[in-house]
Amino acid sequence: MAELKFKYRLFVYIVGFFSIVFVLRLAYLQVLKGSIYKIKSETQAIKAQIVYPFRGNLYDRDGNLLVYNAPSFSLQISTENFRLDRAPLLGKILGMDSIGVYDLIFQNILNYRFGDVKVLRDLDYETVQKIEEYSDLLPGVEIVVESKRMYNLKARMSHIIGYIQEISAEELKTETYYNLGDYVGRAGLEKYYEMELRGLKGKRFVGVYGSGLKTEKFNEGRADVPVKNGDDLILSIDLKLQSKAEELLEGRRGAIVAIDPNNGEVLALVSKPDYDVSVLSGKNFQENYRQLVNDKNKPLINRAIQSRYPPGSTWKPLMAIAGLEEGVIDERTTFFCGGQLMFGDRAFGCHGAHGNVNVTRAIQASCNVFFYQLALKLQLERISKWGLNFGFGNKTGIDLPFENTGVFPTLEYIKKKFGSLDRTPKGLLLNYGIGQGEISVTPMQMAVYVSAIANGGTIYTPHLVRAIKNSLSNQTTLVNVNSRQLQISPKNLEIVKKGMFDVVNTPGGTAFGIKIPGLDVCGKTGTAQAPQPGQMDHSWFICFAPKDNPKISLVVIVENAGFGAAVAAPIARELLKEFFNIKETVVQVDSLKILPD
Repeated sequence: MAELKFKYRLFVYIVGFFSIVFVLRLAYLQVLKGSIYKIKSETQAIKAQIVYPFRGNLYDRDGNLLVYNAPSFSLQISTENFRLDRAPLLGKILGMDSIGVYDLIFQNILNYRFGDVKVLRDLDYETVQKIEEYSDLLPGVEIVVESKRMYNLKARMSHIIGYIQEISAEELKTETYYNLGDYVGRAGLEKYYEMELRGLKGKRFVGVYGSGLKTEKFNEGRADVPVKNGDDLILSIDLKLQSKAEELLEGRRGAIVAIDPNNGEVLALVSKPDYDVSVLSGKNFQENYRQLVNDKNKPLINRAIQSRYPPGSTWKPLMAIAGLEEGVIDERTTFFCGGQLMFGDRAFGCHGAHGNVNVTRAIQASCNVFFYQLALKLQLERISKWGLNFGFGNKTGIDLPFENTGVFPTLEYIKKKFGSLDRTPKGLLLNYGIGQGEISVTPMQMAVYVSAIANGGTIYTPHLVRAIKNSLSNQTTLVNVNSRQLQISPKNLEIVKKGMFDVVNTPGGTAFGIKIPGLDVCGKTGTAQAPQPGQMDHSWFICFAPKDNPKISLVVIVENAGFGAAVAAPIARELLKEFFNIKETVVQVDSLKILPD
């Protein structure tokens, strides 16, 4: 009997225990978690909201912030959930009529853009508040927080930085990362380093009611994917030099490129005319972009890497190197210049009658006749060899998009153009000897070329980005720089450098007027024929300084400006003074005796 009572009590205790557990669990589910499960029960779908990363910042070589981001509010409409009868309310908030709202939506539908569509960007805070206030009455309408590019520039740098633009419907057919309304880099570093700058989107999962309204979060956010902001770029640009270069080229057409010859870092890159990058950031992008595209001055063209020019007499140091390396001439070889060279029935002129000149004097005085005769001795195959050695006819590899290769007349090129080598014009080689004819180059190619002369024969890939800073680890990694060594004897390079030194520092040099006391500048002037009859020639100057242990290589071209010594060389002089912090007053251009080149 006692045993039966014990079993009965045990049974009651067990039933009571489980009853209490059941009641407590029921209370937990209905009271504490009731609202959550009510939302889940009423939710018809789980939707992933994109969390947009902040694009990476840009800094100059000294750590000055150039490009950054600010929060920007965009109006996003779900074409599936938006009720057209709410168009008048939304229009009133936006300051437009219902037809304007319909147009915003249907324009996107016609462009094959369904789902969540950003229809307005860069909304002011007052408008955002009103939309949030009426959110219950505007199903399918929400405010998305994005970022807007902001600029803290003491120089325009438009062709360096570039701009971003909304991705097109056509591009979305092949892109998997991007969504409707996403921005992508279109030019400059914004395009070239798109993968690094864009970051990685995050995801926030929310429940969606049948009406289109969304809950705050789903599953306590445990399924959310964290966002990764874009990496920062540390540029090689010397901001003071860049600003000075832009100032000196203002109002002209042309380009300036400055490079550190010891590593290929670009210190300044200017193309004029240019544009204000800030006008391509914000809600007026389309209107401003259209104006730039239609501008007759073509400010969107990066003349430093896209425009092609005959190099003119700046080509002569390359010819000298080719002649010396191939054993066609040495430092004692002389050719007679009587003011012209008769070739067949045609006279090929020079800038003066220089008499017997060796290679150093020929570079100094820019003697055409010397280089005509040198070209005839070298012939096309060896000229082609050395042009290719210095990278002409190929891209330099600069970290900017849309670089032009220029045109370099290889044997294959000549055969294709003229049918065979036997059909080539008689004066072809003579033109190649002085950088004319079919040869065309970009200012960037010229900067790499003169840098290789300066540093002893190394071709470095030019680059604008020195390092990349990871947004998660905060670690900064230097970029890898490719280089290759030209097989040029130091003795021959020294002969050419001596000629370029005499151009600037010895009386009779074509750029003697820009001599800078205390600074050993090696340079070469050039005057290149313009493509259109009646136009003034292009003005070239290439240089490096100092002669020993050079710190900078510089290329200046000014379109339709005449002699290289008249315009390009004085601009280079001012830039060298800026770079080396030289304060002495130098003779003004108007008082110089300009020598042709």
